[in-house]
Amino acid sequence: MEINQIKAYLDNPNPQNRIKAIVELRNYPSNVVVPLLKQKMYDEKFMIRSFVAMGLGYKLTDEGFEILLKLIENDLDPNVKAEAANSLAKHGEKAIPHLLELFKRESHWLIRQSIFAALDEIGSPNVFIQLSKWGLEGDDLTVKLASISYLRKLKGTPVEPEAINLLLELSTSEIVAIRAQVARVLGIFESPKAKEALAQLREDPDHRVVGATLEVLF
Repeated sequence: MEINQIKAYLDNPNPQNRIKAIVELRNYPSNVVVPLLKQKMYDEKFMIRSFVAMGLGYKLTDEGFEILLKLIENDLDPNVKAEAANSLAKHGEKAIPHLLELFKRESHWLIRQSIFAALDEIGSPNVFIQLSKWGLEGDDLTVKLASISYLRKLKGTPVEPEAINLLLELSTSEIVAIRAQVARVLGIFESPKAKEALAQLREDPDHRVVGATLEVLF
């Protein structure tokens, strides 16, 4: 699609045409794409704003980085914030402080899950342990389970003892799903405390927890 047609589609009242225009921009250089995407960062449709955030993740410029920061700070839709977080992470280490602040500030499960995924490759052990702690302090079970699973990444790192202590505290949770997730993660650690807690979970009254302890054997 020619650039003049893309510009016309970006201003079209039909959101499907605006989405098509944003997708077509992938074929153009950053100096053309980023200013056009910026024009649509406040579009009335959250789907358009999400596509803007996604598109900026493929055109990594300083201006695009600043636009993404505005989206995670000011947009009210969790879908847009989540997509912007994914794109921010593509900028590497300079995005980490902003993503940590977003995780701390926003409790929505989609945003937090996106940040977990976004930081998976560029985070450090200290980042992982902090995310897990914040996730475990929240009320969303999906995020709690992801936070527990994330602790497995800390094996062999300086914060492994801290990760194991978190797991030990959670091993007596009243929530079956949490105990089961703890069992899956504890099984990868070699410390005596981890093995002792796992042995206790093998005697859990709920068969789902017992089953989880066996998963690590295969």
